[in-house]
Amino acid sequence: MNAQSISFTTNSMPASMLERRPESIFLVVATYFVVVTAFAGQISGQFSEKRATAPAEIFRVPTGITNGTWRERIPPNNPVTSAKVTLGQALFFDKRFSADGTVSCATCHDPANAFTDHNAVAVGVSGKTGTRNVPTILNAMFSERLFWDGRALTLEEQAKQPLTNKFEMGMGSYDAVVARLAAIPQYRRAFRLAFEKEGLTIDTITKAIASFERTQLSGNSPFDRFITGTHDAITEAQKRGWLLFQGRAKCIECHNYSMESPFFSDFNFHNTGIGLFDKNLESLINRLTELQRTNDQGLSLLTHTEGVSELGRYLVTLNPKDIGVFKTATLRDIELTGPYMHNGSQKTLLDVVKFYVKGGKPNPNLDERMLPLNLTDQEINDLVEFLRALTSDDILRETQSARPQIRTAVPK
Repeated sequence: MNAQSISFTTNSMPASMLERRPESIFLVVATYFVVVTAFAGQISGQFSEKRATAPAEIFRVPTGITNGTWRERIPPNNPVTSAKVTLGQALFFDKRFSADGTVSCATCHDPANAFTDHNAVAVGVSGKTGTRNVPTILNAMFSERLFWDGRALTLEEQAKQPLTNKFEMGMGSYDAVVARLAAIPQYRRAFRLAFEKEGLTIDTITKAIASFERTQLSGNSPFDRFITGTHDAITEAQKRGWLLFQGRAKCIECHNYSMESPFFSDFNFHNTGIGLFDKNLESLINRLTELQRTNDQGLSLLTHTEGVSELGRYLVTLNPKDIGVFKTATLRDIELTGPYMHNGSQKTLLDVVKFYVKGGKPNPNLDERMLPLNLTDQEINDLVEFLRALTSDDILRETQSARPQIRTAVPK
């Protein structure tokens, strides 16, 4: 695979995953998924001090994303290190810091499902259902605003909110999260290695998770090979779909693509009418005023409140123009991440394309670019085929080989 290498030093990389640490290592940036396995048995949420079968020394930026694009999105206050990635991966798969021991980050963001869960909306502790579809974490580091409504500005901030949300991981407080991890000796030791000065805090927990997520990249798709000169990398139908995507179908107006930003999203917010067209807007807004929103947790809960959730970005900005507005999803690996839209209401890619061909659903805030398209059935099928060309070979292999996450409780 034509991947690009990056090297950087780490402040701590334990040679036995938890015990020794050299001054620095060469970390090469590999496929979308870091080859480090933090601890044997992590899928079940349990720690082990056994050395992982693959050392944490291989990680590449995949074809389609440049080294510079990746580097630019690493925050100065949380540089990526091998020790943080290793720790963040263990945390990502550990169900023990959810209220009932059944939910980890990976339960919803499952590698076997391209880091989604294939449910219409998220399902948290005790089977509680939210109101929004689980987005993939692949390439999430390149988005300037996280969640469907953009309420988080960093991966660190995004990772924090589900921990205490009663619809997600359900821990009572951030102090409770820290206390649960602090009761595990291996975690205390791992945090000392990864964060020498800060130790184990809610901020270092989310910094570690965010560091792991910054290694979850998707590229190396047939389209990436096609756009860089391998003309037979995609089919004739997919080539026709690409022309439509850029032209009469106007998909590229919101699902932007360029060599500098190859993510098929403008990462902006638009109203397509999904979920809002049959709602009483005045009633929803009145209900919002009855709910207190004094901190990020209050806002997080509102986003999972039936009906109110459909106000979209308005919950964040309180700007009437943002009613029913949601973030443009990336189209990379879209074949693997259904169902679609913020509420999971579209089951297949064909459903999605037909929805846009109809011009969306009318409502007072409908994006002005949402207009009916005069496309034939063949052209609709060509668009669907093009979307399949955005599936990463690496992500596809991972979905085929990864063990699906389960919700069986583990000891706390």
